[in-house]
Amino acid sequence: MPYLYNTPDDQAAMLAAIGADSIDALFDSIPGELKLDRPLAIPPALGELELEQHIRDLAGRNLNASSSVSFLGGGSYDHFIPAAVDAIASRSEFYTSYTPYQAEVAQGNLQAIFEYQSLITRLTGLDVSNSSLYDGGSATAEAVLMAVDVTKRRGRVVLAASLHPEYRQTIATYLANLGVDVVTVGASSGTVDVAELAAEVNDQTACVVLQHPNFFGCLEDAETMAQVAHDAGAVMIGVFDPISLGLLKRPGDWGADIAVAEGQSLGTSMSYGGPVLGILACKESLVRRLPGRLVGQTTDRRGKDCFVLTMQTREQHIRREKSTSNVCTNQALFALRATAFLSLVGPRGLRDLANLCLQKSHYLAQQLDGTSRFELAFAAPTFKEFVVRDKENAIEALVADAATEGYLAGIPLGGWYPHLADCMLVCVTEKRTKAEIDALVDVLQTGAAKAAADELIQAGI
Repeated sequence: MPYLYNTPDDQAAMLAAIGADSIDALFDSIPGELKLDRPLAIPPALGELELEQHIRDLAGRNLNASSSVSFLGGGSYDHFIPAAVDAIASRSEFYTSYTPYQAEVAQGNLQAIFEYQSLITRLTGLDVSNSSLYDGGSATAEAVLMAVDVTKRRGRVVLAASLHPEYRQTIATYLANLGVDVVTVGASSGTVDVAELAAEVNDQTACVVLQHPNFFGCLEDAETMAQVAHDAGAVMIGVFDPISLGLLKRPGDWGADIAVAEGQSLGTSMSYGGPVLGILACKESLVRRLPGRLVGQTTDRRGKDCFVLTMQTREQHIRREKSTSNVCTNQALFALRATAFLSLVGPRGLRDLANLCLQKSHYLAQQLDGTSRFELAFAAPTFKEFVVRDKENAIEALVADAATEGYLAGIPLGGWYPHLADCMLVCVTEKRTKAEIDALVDVLQTGAAKAAADELIQAGI
């Protein structure tokens, strides 16, 4: 049965309305050689039971963090999620509700968002947080638009090459038709050179965007770079890893005016890349240009505490010329998950969690660096991610071989950074055990030995 059932009379009426003789006539403009003159080569229809079994079989071919041991990072991380997070977020009051528009019918959602905002400001050391955005990339791009708007500078935006490459692509897309130049400062040693950054920042610079820890996992000289930006009157945008703030200075404490992050690590599963959570917080002086929604607390006419949508600076609610962006919603369900996660973990738990990531990642880095085949690509200090180089330049094959053994070893970097084609980004979270870490080293060494043997065979030796 077709999904849209149109009778011959329905079809005739529609064709008459648009002045066409037949359905085939609608496609006359397509050259005949491009038209398929046979039925589609698809198998016969399946029953519901057979279809479910087929889909399960297809899904079972995917590698994921449940069926494999994951050392993947680059913005999506395999962190532990307490069962209480799922229990709270799956309640029907939250799980099935839509984004709040009318405050009086969504007090529970509004309170949850208010709590989220409160936790994010405490986490970042900044004054105000919005209700969340789509993901880390869009949050970063929205922060750049804020900076351009606040400073009234359309000359340039300066990005660190160590900023997530997909974030840089998103920013470039947002700015493509706004007449703003995007300048990227290199990070050949794994971190940005302060002198090189200072040479690119001038009185036409709207903002500097720095990720700390950066995409390579390295720690940047964030405070010095923030001072460079401020000396030129530019806005400092800090991209951070929420888990790292258990040990590192908060963005607001090292000089960021706007802080953004991917919030997936706060209680949301990897889910093959999404949906996720965009975090954005800023100084109070910038609040009028904050995109999305802002929930506030007040009292009603009976003197009882209540929550309201204090600000919605989007074009659906105010005059277009006054709107901050066309962002049209917030990730309320995932903000709720982050709220539950942070509440359950607490400051001490976040510190312990960050320390476990630090210690375990450094252990793996030392183990790989101690082999004859691998070496660390950068000497800079790292948090939970690091870049490892294969001296024989067969990183793609090694990653593929490791996957067949049930290990997601890392992310090859050649597609983003051609000069790092022999490298991969490796991440270690608190979930990885010493046995798993040692096993990965063995798997990679075995794969390296196999690759070397294959080369000898192909060479006829």
